[in-house]
Amino acid sequence: MARSTRRLIGMVAVSGVIAALALTGCSSSSSSSEEAAAPAEPATEIAYLSASSANTWLQASKKEMDAIAAENNMVITEFDAQFKPGEQGKQIQDIIASGKYKAIIIASVDGAGVIPDLQAAIAKGLKVGILNQIVGTALDTSDPQFEGPSVSVLAAPLRSGERLGKLTVKACEGLNPCNVVYLYGIKGIPLDNALKLGFDSVISANPAIKVVAEGEGKYLGPDVAQKSLADIMQKTKKFDVVIGSDQSMQGAILALTDAGKTAKLIGLGGSQAAVDGIKAGTWFGGVFGAPATEGKILMQAMVEALKSGKVTGGIDPATVVPDEALMTKENIDKFTAEWAG
Repeated sequence: MARSTRRLIGMVAVSGVIAALALTGCSSSSSSSEEAAAPAEPATEIAYLSASSANTWLQASKKEMDAIAAENNMVITEFDAQFKPGEQGKQIQDIIASGKYKAIIIASVDGAGVIPDLQAAIAKGLKVGILNQIVGTALDTSDPQFEGPSVSVLAAPLRSGERLGKLTVKACEGLNPCNVVYLYGIKGIPLDNALKLGFDSVISANPAIKVVAEGEGKYLGPDVAQKSLADIMQKTKKFDVVIGSDQSMQGAILALTDAGKTAKLIGLGGSQAAVDGIKAGTWFGGVFGAPATEGKILMQAMVEALKSGKVTGGIDPATVVPDEALMTKENIDKFTAEWAG
């Protein structure tokens, strides 16, 4: 090879190395500059006060809230009241004292009892959203019942009780008497008081309908309701209809099967278990509910409240449900469950 040719190849090789080093240096410098110029924004902290973290309905709402929070650089921390009266007031006081949260979402255990604590939070600049449970004394509205909340998303429990009553009247057609077992979720809490009040207001028009026994399901899956109905059956031999939350109806059907008995089951919730049971004919009917939709609507409104201060007000998700949310075998194909049960 000629000396001039070897010299040219060497020059090209050296030039290539220099160019590569120059590009590497530029790339490293540019990347470092971009990292330095764009520090991660700290996530906005939101406190979620759940009536019960074990409640499967509220779990479906929380899943949707978490997804929307993640899309908006927000983090939700859950506080579990375990359905204990008075617990959420203490939790709110701790949340305010921590100074780390920008908002509170509450599925209330105490109804109006928690209003002073929420007002204290609002006075400190926290946004408040009300989910699923009424915070106030009016049982027939989804609207906030005191100044300050950014959004309230719930089906008014008095109306849900009335819907249970309408299904009971339908189930009792042609029966006189029509004996009913009524399973509260938790007897005495504002939600269950309102449900029973609405239920009684409807069935009172039909003197053939008699509530012959009451129990509790605790909103915690089938086991509690199964035992509750089994205990009732020791004393109450004849009944035609059993009413309660969807979790309770799953327990009720187990108790009835164990005892070799049948009854018309009416659930509250619109779970997959309810939809499947109504289709199969093992449940008579149910009141549809949409926990995932509730969580989605609530969190979308909370994002807007935190970003722009928007006040959305009250929203009843049941107003867009087919047939007043009354599910029977005749119309069950109109409904798609949003939670397992």
